[in-house]
Amino acid sequence: MKLLLLLPLLLLLVTSLMAQEPEKPAAVSTLDEKELREFDTQPEAVKSLIRAALALTRLKLTYRYASHEVAQGGMDCSGSVYRVLLDEKVPGEIPRQSDEMCAWTQAKGTFHRTEQVTKLNDASFEHLRPGDLLFWSRKGGVEPGRKLPVTHVMLYLGTRVKDGKPVIYGSSDGRSYEGQKRCGVSVFDWVLPKPDDAKVEFYGYGAIPGLTKEEVRKATPTEPVK
Repeated sequence: MKLLLLLPLLLLLVTSLMAQEPEKPAAVSTLDEKELREFDTQPEAVKSLIRAALALTRLKLTYRYASHEVAQGGMDCSGSVYRVLLDEKVPGEIPRQSDEMCAWTQAKGTFHRTEQVTKLNDASFEHLRPGDLLFWSRKGGVEPGRKLPVTHVMLYLGTRVKDGKPVIYGSSDGRSYEGQKRCGVSVFDWVLPKPDDAKVEFYGYGAIPGLTKEEVRKATPTEPVK
């Protein structure tokens, strides 16, 4: 009986200790729009989106769970994307969570599912364009509170002029850029999970609904999210 009474206090103590865990300082990378090979050929709305994303990478923001505010000193993965979409005034109700963003592209017909891809030159990426949303999923089913297995989102920036390598924008604690581990809102190398990765897979990509006035790049129909 005494143990049952103490349980709420123990949970409160654990939560408090977790909250006091030191936050990692920002270790981020950035680049200039002129370093992106496809930048000059993009629609103005996409150029503006990429500029806004790169501007955030220069603020030395760390990785902070559940944040999308510059004033909080950091953001999480979906928060960093959500911040850019808000600032660029993308029309409609913008989802905050990564799986909701994926469902958004599905509902608008811009999503492209990729399955068991191991190379970025795979034919399933033929519709990929700078400014598209990239989604990763955790193997093992859908997590509680989510409609899809998607757990991570970033923004595709294009390829670098100097070497043709694809680069992405977002927030992470552990991804790398040019061989260096990064923490925070940054530019990252885009590397697909290994085929034998038991935890994560690349799920798919989609154009941001309503970003441009151009005809939407329609994708293969997907089963609606229930």
